[in-house]
Amino acid sequence: MRPIGVKSLIMESNYHTLKRTDNQLLVITHLSQLLTYVTGFGGLLAPLIIWATQKEQVDGMDAHGKSIVNFQLSMLIYSIISIPLIFVVGLGILTLILVAILAFVMPIINAIKASNGELPSYPLSLNFIS
Repeated sequence: MRPIGVKSLIMESNYHTLKRTDNQLLVITHLSQLLTYVTGFGGLLAPLIIWATQKEQVDGMDAHGKSIVNFQLSMLIYSIISIPLIFVVGLGILTLILVAILAFVMPIINAIKASNGELPSYPLSLNFIS
């Protein structure tokens, strides 16, 4: 019987905890939010699926995925709140336009940050998932 060395035990125990660095997948995850503008839906669903399936394998995916899901849920809530404001105050249209611009620009900015290895920052994002 061959004795097992300490180094091989450490390598074997770290084998399942190592995550790969994949900035391209992080960029795709951020840009997948723009599916809403192309198909009318998918801006929340696509990044949610990517995050749920890859958060254990890709370094940084958990933080990026949580930020994206929080941002998308926040934009959904702001949009829902804006609809009645159209009839009550009239500011709802302006609010919907600002939400649409923010929901279009911020994924692109954070995709660029992800490609540079930086953490995302989404303004006005409510913290649903921490």
